[in-house]
Amino acid sequence: MRDDPTPPTREDQPFDHVLAAVGPRLRALRQQRGETLAGVSGATGISVSTLSRLESGQRRPTLELLLTLARTYGVALDELVDEPITGDPRVPSRPVVRHGMTFIPLSRRPDGLQAYRIIIPPNAPVGRPEQQVHEGYDWFYVLSGKLRLLLGEHDLTLTAGEVAEFDTRTPHAMMNPGPEPTEILALFGPHGERMHVRIRPRSASGS
Repeated sequence: MRDDPTPPTREDQPFDHVLAAVGPRLRALRQQRGETLAGVSGATGISVSTLSRLESGQRRPTLELLLTLARTYGVALDELVDEPITGDPRVPSRPVVRHGMTFIPLSRRPDGLQAYRIIIPPNAPVGRPEQQVHEGYDWFYVLSGKLRLLLGEHDLTLTAGEVAEFDTRTPHAMMNPGPEPTEILALFGPHGERMHVRIRPRSASGS
């Protein structure tokens, strides 16, 4: 794949403001998925330096690059190039399916805490999933169904109303062990941000 940048022409200038937004979207998608530049490079064949320049806006995105990255991230091409409606507070609901689980974004901030509604089909994924490790901090609230959480050496089952939070540098994986879909609310801090709560539950001793 060519790494040389394509210089903009006069005809391209009206689209510069649209292309300028592509870099932050690419960075946000990569961080949401807990991927590194090296990992994306290995999956796409695009060099790390090119990916870095795309995300920082120093490299003009080509259709070939955008198609490859959209396919890798599992999103439609227009999600990378669409310009958001100014002043519209609604978050576009564009579900993404990964490993059989549906992720529905509830926020659109490229940095800081990111919110998702996650739906896991019954008895999915099949088999024991490989535990993943990446930068960040996760907070889960089970809305319905059961969530099996493998966290390091721990094997936990959470039911509706239960909460879990952990540093994602700890090996982890999640699955639905039940016959009904599992739905959870997830907050993810890509740089280790934690959710702050005003009220904490009392300890088991009642102190």
